[in-house]
Amino acid sequence: MQHEMKAKIGLLPMYLELYDKVLPEVRKEFTPFIKRLQQEFESRSIEVILANICRLANEFEEAIHRFEAEDVDCIVTLHLSYSPSLECIDALSNTPLPLIVFDTTKDNRFDSASLIMGNHGIHGVQDMCNLLLRRGKEFFIEVGHIDSSKVLDNVEARIKGARLAKVFKTGRIGQVGGWFKGMGDFQVTSDVIADKLGFEVVQSTAEEFEPFLPRKDAPEVLAEMAKDHERFDLSEVSESAHNASVVAGLALRRWIEKENLLGFTVNFLSISRNAGLSQMPFLGIAKEMCRGIGYAGEGDVLTAALAGTVSRVLGSASFSEMFCPDWSTDTIFLSHMGEMNISLVDDQVVLHEKPWAFTDADSPVCPSGCFKEGEAVLINLAPGKNDTFSLIVSPVMMVGEMYGHAMEGKVRGWFKPRLSIIDFLKQYSLAGGTHHLVIAYGQPIGELITFADVMKWNTVVI
Repeated sequence: MQHEMKAKIGLLPMYLELYDKVLPEVRKEFTPFIKRLQQEFESRSIEVILANICRLANEFEEAIHRFEAEDVDCIVTLHLSYSPSLECIDALSNTPLPLIVFDTTKDNRFDSASLIMGNHGIHGVQDMCNLLLRRGKEFFIEVGHIDSSKVLDNVEARIKGARLAKVFKTGRIGQVGGWFKGMGDFQVTSDVIADKLGFEVVQSTAEEFEPFLPRKDAPEVLAEMAKDHERFDLSEVSESAHNASVVAGLALRRWIEKENLLGFTVNFLSISRNAGLSQMPFLGIAKEMCRGIGYAGEGDVLTAALAGTVSRVLGSASFSEMFCPDWSTDTIFLSHMGEMNISLVDDQVVLHEKPWAFTDADSPVCPSGCFKEGEAVLINLAPGKNDTFSLIVSPVMMVGEMYGHAMEGKVRGWFKPRLSIIDFLKQYSLAGGTHHLVIAYGQPIGELITFADVMKWNTVVI
């Protein structure tokens, strides 16, 4: 599994040099506090690069150069006491790293004058934030004590949002067969991708997969087929079709690993019998999504990058589309040709041989199943006017199988939005939502909003 890569922060403790001169014994009182915060972050799968306590401009410069060299996702500042803003402001303003101001103190209860020295950093935060605003350096701020608020949850969401942005901007996305002709909502130019989004597109053709194809009787093919028999219901699939599907899927995996891809997309109209991929590798695509690789159909590199980023940082995600409204139950049916993250299915996955009339390619083997029940979020990256983008985020409830056996053999799922589907569909289209989307379980709204903010996108929560 390739997802759930750790976030990494630079933790920047801030202090006043004057206190070291007149009250040198105070500094050591903060050691348990700093250590506890470091352990709290590490318990949340966040790697911490801890700077020395910084007081003077050269110390801040040195710490931030170290953070940049260590390739952290963001900086988290921690005012141990008042710290004069002119000492830190140049270093903080000049770094491209996202900045999270953690406005907290050592003690939860302030009931004695003896606690002043350990708990007066908040006015240092105010001094620094004023200068950050005046310098035009964007920042996030989360406030509270770790024992009496959700401040650590909020800081964690900001950190993972910054991680999402970094992964997205530095990813490589494979595109097989170019864009689906005439499908315009997710198409943007290569210049816009390079200038506004940052990820790299690796263009390939189906013919280029020829060197990646294993022999039909290769040990890895036979082992994968045996594993499939343990995991899936193959009662409706011939041995030869299953073998061809596994060969195509392993070629796909080899290509992904060679190109070090975060995600990929396949235009099914580019697949033909005489191409390197002689069938649309639906089963292989489903398996790659299980491994944390992003996917989208029809050449959509935007949604593939989004899906890969969400999978890599937040956990398993799937590509899908809103297909049909069910007005009677106020739910919306999700589906696609044969692509879904089969780790998100609530029962055994059934494989089928799918009749194929779109090209002269061989009939593919497709998985089918229903997305499991639970809280989830639908995520869409929508291109807008003047090369802007919006991240549309909608918390929903996946409701499981709706109509018994009526939809067997389909990639399927149903969701209920927080609004009526009448209002939801209206708001989604008014926001420019495209017809491709990502489904992720849980509701990481704060992480996604931070992701959009770091990327300088609009955020629409429906």
